[in-house]
This record gives sequence, structure tokens and C-alpha cells, in this order.
Amino acid sequence: MDALFGPLTRIYLSLLLALLGATLSQSWAAGSQAEGQSVAPVVFEELGPASGVDFVLRNSATPRKYQIEPMIAGVALFDYDNDGYLDIYLVNGAEIPALEKTGPLYFNRLYRNQGNGTFRDVTLAAGVQGQGYSMAAGAADYDNDGWQDLYVAGVNRNQLFRNNGDGTFSDVAAKAGVAGIHPQFGKTWSVAAGWFDYDNDGRLDLFVANYVVWDFDKDPFCGWEHTQVRIYCHPSYFEPLPNLLYRNNGDGTFTDVSAESGIGHYVGKGMGVAFADYDDDGDMDVFVANDKARSLLFRNDGKGVFTERAIPAGVAYNGDGRMLSCMGVDFRDIDNDGRPDLFITALTNETFPYYHNEGGGIFDDFTRRSELARLSITMSGWSNGIYDLNNDGWKDLFSANSYIEDIDHIITNYPYRQRNAVFANRGGRFVDHSSGAGAGFQTAGAHRGCAFGDLDNDGRVDVVATRFDEPARIFRNVSPASQHWLLVELVGARSNRDGIGAKLVLESSGGVQHNHVTTSVGYGGSSDRRVHFGLGPDESVKRLEIRWPSGIRQHLRDVPANQVLRVEEPIPANARPEARTRRP
Repeated sequence: MDALFGPLTRIYLSLLLALLGATLSQSWAAGSQAEGQSVAPVVFEELGPASGVDFVLRNSATPRKYQIEPMIAGVALFDYDNDGYLDIYLVNGAEIPALEKTGPLYFNRLYRNQGNGTFRDVTLAAGVQGQGYSMAAGAADYDNDGWQDLYVAGVNRNQLFRNNGDGTFSDVAAKAGVAGIHPQFGKTWSVAAGWFDYDNDGRLDLFVANYVVWDFDKDPFCGWEHTQVRIYCHPSYFEPLPNLLYRNNGDGTFTDVSAESGIGHYVGKGMGVAFADYDDDGDMDVFVANDKARSLLFRNDGKGVFTERAIPAGVAYNGDGRMLSCMGVDFRDIDNDGRPDLFITALTNETFPYYHNEGGGIFDDFTRRSELARLSITMSGWSNGIYDLNNDGWKDLFSANSYIEDIDHIITNYPYRQRNAVFANRGGRFVDHSSGAGAGFQTAGAHRGCAFGDLDNDGRVDVVATRFDEPARIFRNVSPASQHWLLVELVGARSNRDGIGAKLVLESSGGVQHNHVTTSVGYGGSSDRRVHFGLGPDESVKRLEIRWPSGIRQHLRDVPANQVLRVEEPIPANARPEARTRRP
């Protein structure tokens, strides 16, 4: 009886919410169209087979509906060969039940950007085809040697690919101590991973977000037993897991500090992880988006210990006190007030939460007042990001959309394949620009991961997205080039070489903008570490301030627009000799 009561209750609620969602969508449609006319265009051109990217995401779906099947997979954009162009790494599944990549169809794939709009598959030469049932990727230079490395998280295997600097990588996860082995649960089902320097020692540390306790013998029957029709189970059928924090020792190894840092004291069903200094105390904090469990906000005290603050901060639940099916998350300043906000994806009828940072460690749910509630109520989002897609000086929102085959999908006929969405920012309120975002945005798909970065260095942020059983999608941003921009690449010296965690404040005639360096964006993805600013009509930047993780503040003035600006961290003249020695 208990097994039946839960699904029936959800059916009734789903029908009610579906009717409400349809009513709201109809009543607000006209207003949305009218508002969209005053926003600068956001237009993408989808690159097809001629790009050379022929990757197909394969989750090895079975009639048994194992819980791991709908959860993959991410994408990373990073410059692995230091030629100035972002390359594409796409994560893939494996054969079920072996959970092994038994052939090329299941390989993770690395595509080298050739600088002319095309990409070349260099997977085998680089040695990054991967092992096991992979979920996510996180790129960063963890050893400060000037070459971007790659961490791949998965169900039964986590791998750390160290970049050898010659076009090849070596898996050093076991030697480095970051294989994702928990002392109680063994190898955990890892869904996301991100790099940040939590102790500001100049070395990047690794955070691994874990989902639920799962194995083939722990996957229950969900569906209708009398017909043997199966569906994917609700997350409530599975036990939550703690996350993992690895401290970088600086010698190629890491120490698991999950317990002593406080991170491991809390369990959840982690989907997305993002980093920002939300309280402006100089230390990077962590937000974990959980699936049908309250989300977690770990405040960094600067002494190696984190305090979980999601409930008092107002981000554990939405403004109605509900736990959502949170998936992707980005953590950066949406409205240019200098405080990083949270944008999260969720399922149909839950809306995509936007938590506005009020200062003082408090957030307010702005999902309704920003118009995002009515715009996203009929959508189901996976990966996402906060980027200025039309270079007008306001960061826009992107979501990679698709539903999941569960009771709601079957009973209410929510579309499984959905279009991706662009929500253009009009001074803190949003309009749905998806219909005008190009022909590719009118095509629905079973989208999952996505990552953001300027693939062709033209100052416009591009997007790469994965989808089940179809080629990955490359959306080249072709929004009007009349708007100006600045792309900032930081090189740390005392800080970590990638400059992850650095805060940037830009002032131009159009106003002041804030951003910070991070690669951990969305769901299972890793985005361009370079910081992008749209400048609108401004042809130069009056002032650019960089607040490095080391505490050093650097000021640049009268910076011309429309360039990739490489900035190295200055070393104070009175620094110790060893501190003045710049890393390679």
C-alpha cells in the first residue's frame, strides 16, 4: 500500500500543477512577447557535422530503468594545448551492466579546436577515453605547471588526468588520492566535481559532489507491478551521501579533509556544485544543489572549516519552503550589485530558482519578481549558466532542458524532449529570448550537460551541450557584433595559476560590473576560466580591479575593449625571494 500511495499522491499533485502551469503560461504569454522587443538580440548558429564534432551521448538505457541512466553527462571547455583556443571534452556512459567502456561508442571524447571553426578528435592520442560510467568533468591546472588538467567523476570510476604538456594525459587519481573512495561507502556515485582554493595557499583543491547510495541490487522496482511497466524511481527511494573535499598537498597528492573540514558531516543528493565568496570575507564558499533534498551552503571560515548555512541563508528550500529537484547551478552576480547570486535548474512546475544575495549572509527568492518563475514553470532544466550572451552589460541565463521518464512524464504528458532556453536580462528582470535565438533553439532534444566559453575568441560566449542518442550541439554565438566586450585571462603567481577565486570589478561608461574566476558551472560541466564582460556601446574600460586570492589588489585603467586581456598577478617588491619566483 505504501508503494502505491506515493505515486498516486504525486499523480494528483502533478495534474493540478500541470493545469495551473498551463493557465499561467497562457495568461503571461502576451506580456512576455512584448517585453522581449526591448532587449538586445541573443542569436546562436548551430554548427553541424562540418565542425568535426561527432560525439553521441550514450547512456546505455535499458528496459530495467536503472537510476544511473538518465543522469549523464557533462562537458568541459578548456585549452589543453595552450594554443589560445578552447577545446571540447565530452563525457560518456558505458555498457550496462558491465559499467565499462567496452568499445569506442562509449569513449569520452576530446576534440582539439583548430581555430577555424572545426575540431579534430584527439582522444586516443591524448589518452583520455576514460573508464567506467562517467558523469562529469572539471578542468583546472591543479599542479600550477601551466597546463590544464582534467578530473572526470563517475558512478564506478573517478579519474584525474594530469596534462603532460605534450598533448597527452596520465591518469594519476589513485596515486594522487582522489579516486572518490569514501571510508564508509567505498566508491561513491559522483555526479559533479569542481576546483577551488579553499585555504588560499595557492594550490587548487577538489570538491566532489556525490548523489545517492546505489548499486544494481539497491535499485528497486518503480512503476506498475501488475503490468511490469517500469519508470525511473523518485530520489526518495535512495539514501543520500556525503560529499568529498580533497586538499591539495602541493606535491601531486591530495588529503581527504572531508571530515575535519565539516563538509563530510552533511549528506545530500548532490547534482551541481558552484563556488563564490558570497559573504565577501575573502574565502570561497560552496553551494551544492541537491535533488529532492535541501540544498547545502557551506560557509568557509578561512581556517579550514566550513559551516553549513543554507537554512538561515534562505537557500535550502525555495521561497515556498519546498524541496526542489535541483540540478545545475551557477553562483555569480546577476544584477551588478557586487554580490554573487544563485541560479538553479529544476523540473517542470518547480520553476528555476533565482536566489538574490541581499548581503549579510542572507538570500531572497527572486524567482517570481524577476519573471523567471512564469518563464520556466513549463520547463525542466539540467545544466545552466549566468553569462552576458548579448554583450549589453547584463548577465543572461541559459538552461539545457529535457524532462525525465517518471510518473509525471507519463501521466501528465510533459514533453521529454525540450528546447533549450535563453532568458535575457533586462536590468534584473528576464524575458524569454529562446524563440529568437536561432534555428537550433527551436529543435527539442534530451539535453543534459552544457558548458560555456568563447570558442573562436570573437568576444561572444558560445555554448556546447550534450543530448542523449544524438550528436552534441555546438551553439556559436552570432549576436550582433556592434556590442563591445572584454575577455580577461588571469595568471596567478602567489595565487593559484588559474586565478580561480579572483574577483573582478569593471567600470565603464555604462556602469559597474562584478564577476569572479570559476570553471564549475551548471550540471556536470566545466566552463572557460577566462572572465567575460559585455560592454554594450563602450569602447574602453575606465577601470578594472582584480582582487587576487592572495589578497593582492591590482588596478588597470583605460583598457581598450574587444580584446583577450592576459593579466599576470604582480609580486610585491618586499616579498621573500621564493615568492618572487614566478611559477612556470
